[in-house]
Formats: sequence, structure tokens, C-alpha cells
Amino acid sequence: MKFRRKAQSDVEPDGTVGDLDPAEPQAEPEDLPADGPFDSEELPGDGAGERVDLGSLLIAPEPNRELRLQVDEASGAVQSVVIAGPDGALELRAFAAPRNGDLWSDARPKIAGEIAQAGGTATERQGPWGTELICEVRQRGGGSQVSRVIGINGPRWMLRCSLLGAGATRPEDAKDWEESIRRVAVHRGAQAMPVGEGLPLVMPPQARRSDQ
Repeated sequence: MKFRRKAQSDVEPDGTVGDLDPAEPQAEPEDLPADGPFDSEELPGDGAGERVDLGSLLIAPEPNRELRLQVDEASGAVQSVVIAGPDGALELRAFAAPRNGDLWSDARPKIAGEIAQAGGTATERQGPWGTELICEVRQRGGGSQVSRVIGINGPRWMLRCSLLGAGATRPEDAKDWEESIRRVAVHRGAQAMPVGEGLPLVMPPQARRSDQ
């Protein structure tokens, strides 16, 4: 799996990435779905191979998809992880959450409010992990961008998954993208963190800049 680095300025108002270049080949708290996403301390022998360690996220390599890191160019800090494929992309971010809370229920109306402020719409639907959002934001120059935002509560963390492309516009046909989410593992760590703060991400040594 190759790495690419994208500037934080490419992030859209709803927290998803902007337009993608064609990719190169390549439940509840304490009650995670049996088939993932997983907590890092409860990883099964699922045959996913050695996952790429990005700090708070462990990503299983996938053929014909590319791993991209969303980076703040001013600080060099990794903001989010993007898995990109020929038909769309999946952005992943993990956040600190209370042990027995439901951070996604709190975050969902805030995301919908941000979309509304940007002149867009956010519609709730039921998906594999419960209530999710289909967001549509008008783009400069015409057209609109549709994203599908999924929140999954884990033990002291919440994983926010934003799908673009086919995974958002055709959710009924997005089984392969949902499988990508199921293979993700989240590493919370033992450190105390404010609820809602992003869990730290790191750039692996083998990562390369997209401008190199």
C-alpha cells in the first residue's frame, strides 16, 4: 500500500477530503461488533495481514487502494487518514470518548449543524452501525459533494468514518467500503484526554510526500 500526503487545506467544511485524483492501483461502548472495527487490545486473527501502525489507527493493507495522510502543512501534524480507491474514498478519524457514553449521538447534530451553516443538508439514515448521516454540500463553480458520515462508539473512543464517491452516493452497494471500516483497529492508549479530542496520529517511516 502506497502513502500520499495531502495538505490540511484540502479538507471540506464537513471534515471530509476534497476532490480526489484517480488512485493508483495498489455499537455500543464496550460492545463492539464481532466483525469490527476493533479495539487494538482485542484484535482477532482475521487474516487481514500486518496492519499499518499510524498511532491511534491501525489500517489493514488493501489491494487497488492507496493510503493517504491528511497533514497540516504548518505544524506537520497528521489530521486524518484516507483510504482512496478508483470509485471513492474513506476518511478515518478517532476521538477520545467517555467509557460508558455515546459520543456519536452528541457529535451527529453538531456535524449536521456545520453542514447547514455551509449551505448544505444532512439527512439521517439507518446503516450497519446505527444512525448515520448523508451530507450534501454545494461546491464553488456548481455541483455538490455528497459524503456519508458514520460514527462508531468503542471503549473510550469513537471512530468517525466519512465516505466519498460510490460509498456515499450508493450506500446500498457499499459493502466493500464497509468491509474496509470493519478491518480498522483503534488504539486508545491509557492517557487521559478531554472527551471529543482527536486521538493522535503519526506518520510511519515508509510514508512519502505526494509532491515528491
